[in-house]
Amino acid sequence: MLQQFLHDFGYFALFLGTFFEGETILVLAGFLAFRGYMDINLVVVVAFFGSYAGDQLWYFLGRKHGRKLLARKPRWQMMGDRALEHIRKHPDIWVLSFRFVYGLRTVMPVAIGLSGYPPGRYLLLNGIGAAIWATALAAAAYHFGAVLEGMLGSIKKYELWVLGALLVLGVGLWLRRRFKNARLAKQVYADEQAAKAARLHQAEAAKPAEPKTPAE
Repeated sequence: MLQQFLHDFGYFALFLGTFFEGETILVLAGFLAFRGYMDINLVVVVAFFGSYAGDQLWYFLGRKHGRKLLARKPRWQMMGDRALEHIRKHPDIWVLSFRFVYGLRTVMPVAIGLSGYPPGRYLLLNGIGAAIWATALAAAAYHFGAVLEGMLGSIKKYELWVLGALLVLGVGLWLRRRFKNARLAKQVYADEQAAKAARLHQAEAAKPAEPKTPAE
């Protein structure tokens, strides 16, 4: 059943997963390649194209609508401003390496586009970065399976447990980021309301006092 599902939808799911985010599904695909359900070379190629296409899209959206995109989430706004500082100091290094920094997969390409980084140069270096990332992460997951097999012997009877653990880890990291975003959004909203109240109070205090009319 698992083999048939992966044969029909596995590479398409890998492309979509790496297009939008990537780490968890690529690790799963690398482990499944070790178990013989997928081909490791195809896993690397599909992950490369998914990652490359996704980050090209975010880059061009960043060039056109960068500030609007970052303003949608308080955490994106904060991370985007921080990312812009890093990009201005070492732009090429960040284009090559941002995929290896957890949580920056979406924000960094938007910030790179917003920074005015040249499209042709991004096209080239983004491709190099995507190739390194897809190869390194798929190979690491593949060898993780080999290490497990060396420790446990045949891991066929454990493979569903391993897949489940990897899924739980990926979902756990995603939920952690979601909760962190929600807390940050509440804090930003509270700060904005406090600042608005302070400005209103200052405006009221700055109003000239009305002159008193003499009593008749």
